[in-house]
Amino acid sequence: MSALEIEVGIVTISDRVVAGECQDEAGQALERALAGRGRKLKAKRLVSDDAAQIETAILELADHEDCALVLTTGGTGLAPREVTPEAVHAIAVKELPGFGEMMRAESAKISRHAMLSRGMAAVVGRALVVCLPGTPKGAVECLSFVAGIIPHAVGMISEQPAAHG
Repeated sequence: MSALEIEVGIVTISDRVVAGECQDEAGQALERALAGRGRKLKAKRLVSDDAAQIETAILELADHEDCALVLTTGGTGLAPREVTPEAVHAIAVKELPGFGEMMRAESAKISRHAMLSRGMAAVVGRALVVCLPGTPKGAVECLSFVAGIIPHAVGMISEQPAAHG
């Protein structure tokens, strides 16, 4: 499977964006980053920092929109309402710790605060879900740190039988 064939979905997780208090800058930045890599966004969702909404949005993109790659932005910090990793764990069949480790290691070269990020990746159904920070700069940088392995991971996942937790 080539990088150009990967159907991509983005889930922006932000109470403030849903409430109309600010724009979806991180989601837009990821969309531009995808276009710069020759990938087209297939579908996008915007949800509050709520585990059930996050789970539903990811499952919709993975199962109904057939996105092989789902990028989330937001909800990976330490605030009480930031529950993206917990939501993904609830529906994942496998966690891929190397993604989070790589994102934190490379981010630590830029900012020591990177160790506070809970970015991660997992397999949900037949999709690779990569949880990125909620800032435009952080989301795009972390995606760039793991972008090279994404086509291989998606290819491996696509060969697996469809199932999710």
